[in-house]
Amino acid sequence: MTELAMAPRLITLEGGEGAGKSTVLAALAQALRVHGGEVVTTREPGGTPLAERIRELLLHPDNADAPTAETELLLMFASRAQHVSVVVQPALARGDWVLSDRFTDASFAYQGAGRGVDAATIRQLEARFVGLRPGLTLLLDVPVAVGRARAQGRAAPDRIESEADGFFECVRATYRELAAAEPRRFHVIDASQPAEQVAAAAVAALDRYLQRMDRG
Repeated sequence: MTELAMAPRLITLEGGEGAGKSTVLAALAQALRVHGGEVVTTREPGGTPLAERIRELLLHPDNADAPTAETELLLMFASRAQHVSVVVQPALARGDWVLSDRFTDASFAYQGAGRGVDAATIRQLEARFVGLRPGLTLLLDVPVAVGRARAQGRAAPDRIESEADGFFECVRATYRELAAAEPRRFHVIDASQPAEQVAAAAVAALDRYLQRMDRG
């Protein structure tokens, strides 16, 4: 299988519902701008006009014609392939920083653990259509009950947000397994704390990563 290329300037945020990724993303973007260089903030699914339209298909709460697990996975990778080709790779080629709200790890958690798709299938799609490994992944870990309580204050839940607690327990467990398997890339943050503390912990982890990069 094709080896994934390490992308030190690609930084990703992962976590379940209600983890507070948007707040952390803004804090990280500001910290990177202070450090120096252009910063591209983006998200998955989405990030380009076409990928955003695929996002709408993925998340629309239409239970009468909901995608199968395999269809959901392929739609996710269609969006991701477009995102990587149009946004991520060109930005990295320019020497920009890329901050992404979710990336391929989300498919191992959501479509893999949540939907039961074989991890080997996801790895094959990752190798063929993504080919990149983030330099740093911050996992905002929050208990399912806490995250869902936070999310209740937002707009009506989409198709995935409407899943039962058991689905999100599988997602959380897999995220933690991924982090344990790659401790150098992942940094786990307790996202049950107040938003300001979570953002501060994320920026501190980023600072340590930048220092490590500077040392070579």
